[in-house]
Amino acid sequence: MTNERLHHQQLGLSDDEVLKMYETMLMARRLDERMWLLNRAGKIPFVISCQGQEAAQVGAAFALDNTKDYIAPYYRDMGVVLHFGMTPKELMLSAFAKAEDPNSGGRQMPGHFGQKKNRILSGSSPVATQVPHAVGVALAGKMQNKDYISFVTLGEGSTNQGDFHEGANFAGVHKLPVIIMVENNQYAISVPVERQLGCAKVSDRAIGYGMVGVTVDGKNPLEVYKVVKEAADRARTGGGPSLIETVTYRLTAHSSDDDDRQYRSAEDIAEGKANDPIILFENYLKNVKVATDELLATMNERVMQIVNEATDYAENAPYAAPEHARKYVYWEGDER
Repeated sequence: MTNERLHHQQLGLSDDEVLKMYETMLMARRLDERMWLLNRAGKIPFVISCQGQEAAQVGAAFALDNTKDYIAPYYRDMGVVLHFGMTPKELMLSAFAKAEDPNSGGRQMPGHFGQKKNRILSGSSPVATQVPHAVGVALAGKMQNKDYISFVTLGEGSTNQGDFHEGANFAGVHKLPVIIMVENNQYAISVPVERQLGCAKVSDRAIGYGMVGVTVDGKNPLEVYKVVKEAADRARTGGGPSLIETVTYRLTAHSSDDDDRQYRSAEDIAEGKANDPIILFENYLKNVKVATDELLATMNERVMQIVNEATDYAENAPYAAPEHARKYVYWEGDER
């Protein structure tokens, strides 16, 4: 128990900080669960879930500086964008595709995050396109001697796309301050990881780009925090980019339009749920006497109140006016 307690303290994290880390994971989970219920009730059109990947997302986000770093999250990264300042209300507005949705004004599918004030780069639907974007932001920062790094995430299936290879290679050649984090949830939609990669680990690819490659347990937010913090410190001091693979498990179907029973066995799913990162982190917090069942229950009540308020607000918010369909799409100013 003493060694466990030292785990987060040795990383420089206080008891309050790991409780905040857990609360952010829990918020992502409860929002995601609510979105599934709303989808099944016919109230929102689509959900692409973060369940099972919250530890990797939140552990990494806490290792960054959310006051100056840039992030290019992929569609499951609710935990990342929550830490970087996107609110539960804003995420629900996106799910309902309402006019106040800060990502796109209700024009994009959920999970296409983008918020200028919080340095969240707008995502595009083709997978892996966010990698060159994040690398470009890192290049701009290096050229202008700006004090920030960029952080980009993607699934392991997306590492087989050309954008990933081009972005990673460019980052390696120019020693750019960027972290590429792969959330390996074992399935690229319906294709298991062993049919996606010729190498044993995604991080094995790092050597080809001349960067550090690390594989870490993505179910443990403290382990993820440790390796991302090391990568961030390295990037800030001119040490170049890193490729980090967080090994997770997707607890839901690929999306609300997918039936994972077609390609995953009941035993496989049960094993994944038995290693739910939310429960694993709860157990850690209780074992090291940072949290009690009563404290966690109170926290869950607080989170659920916020989720309920966000749901009610977004459900009752107006949709965009039809005449604004082209707003922010075409130039509306004077001819130049």
